[in-house]
Amino acid sequence: MRYKTLGNTGLAVSEICLGTMTFGGNTGIWSAIGDLDQKAADEIVARALDSGVNFIDTADVYGEGRSEEITGQAMKNSGRSRSEVVLATKVYGTMGPGRNDVGVSRGHIMDGVKASLKRLGTDYIDLYQVHGTDPITPIEETVRAMEDLVRQGHIRYWGISNWQAWRLAKALGVADKLDAAKPVTLQAYYTIAGRDLEREIVPLLESEKLGLMVWSPLAGGFLSGKYTRDGGGPNSARRVSFDFPPLNKDRAYDCIDVMREIADARGVSVARIALAYVLNKRFVMSVIIGAKNTEQLDDNLAATEIELTAEEMAKLDAASALPAEYPGWMLTRQQEMQWARLAPLKK
Repeated sequence: MRYKTLGNTGLAVSEICLGTMTFGGNTGIWSAIGDLDQKAADEIVARALDSGVNFIDTADVYGEGRSEEITGQAMKNSGRSRSEVVLATKVYGTMGPGRNDVGVSRGHIMDGVKASLKRLGTDYIDLYQVHGTDPITPIEETVRAMEDLVRQGHIRYWGISNWQAWRLAKALGVADKLDAAKPVTLQAYYTIAGRDLEREIVPLLESEKLGLMVWSPLAGGFLSGKYTRDGGGPNSARRVSFDFPPLNKDRAYDCIDVMREIADARGVSVARIALAYVLNKRFVMSVIIGAKNTEQLDDNLAATEIELTAEEMAKLDAASALPAEYPGWMLTRQQEMQWARLAPLKK
């Protein structure tokens, strides 16, 4: 297991982050994603920690609060000290019947953090993340609320999830203007079959030194290698009842074809290659993996042992290349002209 800093901070986190969306789901979409009870969750958390994972991610909405409860108890049952685990959770989703039980207003953030701390059974959260875009609440209000939580000691750092590049850039600017704690991470969807993040968001992350946490690196299980072009696949898989996140399946199958070739040559699963591809990207801080059993967890963890060659990465990059879009193709042309100025003079 390798470790990286949590964005531009001194806190070390494992390159694999254990996601707990499979814990405690018993209604709605959560039951389709995972309904692991305390005993099963204890086994998964213990196995992950024993493998070197020190980073766990959950959210208040997962399992309508049950995931946080089970996660907090599993951490205690593991016998590890609280300081050994970097714990992340989120706020934004609907957590009650009231009009203000959703979003990232100061009110909902303050209510949300108290509820999450109670469910998790801890007195601080290492990384508190805004779980979505709230078009109603001013960004200044959200930034001030997070700054107050940092000062109060309820959270150590804060981050953002599922935001556009311009909104993330604005949040950084607002925090700088207010001399407030800045977001240090972005949690976003990124896979070999969904590289849209590279257009605008990745350059921003690299410029501002934010850490990228990748969610659903296997595209909701689609890139596990279990699905085929002829419609074959497990009847009980998550994609059958919850076909998310959306993706261009023809392009995804093209990626799977190349991954399967590499996987077969190495004697490993397609899922490991899909995860190894994402882990190999320099801008990725940590990849979130969820599991319904320890066998699945072990296979995913083994992706950290795979070192893809330059030739293999080139094949995978070619199979998954994004179609050119404006202004990207113009920027590439202009940058080539600028770099040409630094080329050696020809005699």
